[in-house]
Amino acid sequence: FSLFMNRFSGQGLYILDEPEAALSPMRQLSMLIRMHELAEQGSQFVIATHSPILMAYPESTIYSLTQEGIHESTLEETEHYQTTKLFFENRDRLFHHLFES
Repeated sequence: FSLFMNRFSGQGLYILDEPEAALSPMRQLSMLIRMHELAEQGSQFVIATHSPILMAYPESTIYSLTQEGIHESTLEETEHYQTTKLFFENRDRLFHHLFES
């Protein structure tokens, strides 16, 4: 995280693999702030992520990799978003289903 916040500079092409690993949601938001600053300076990012927070970056293009191939999708169409939404909207019912004997 420190490397990303302090060593990346404008007009770069950054390829990141799951940069959210070990980052709290608040740190992910801080990362988005820095990404936005760098994008305004001409940087571009290619990011492999499972984080709906990072996928939600405005004007991002999301590609989903499935058994059928690679296709463009919206945030709301991603499995990661749908699972997170399901969890928060139906937590008790989901736990009951998961832990049922």
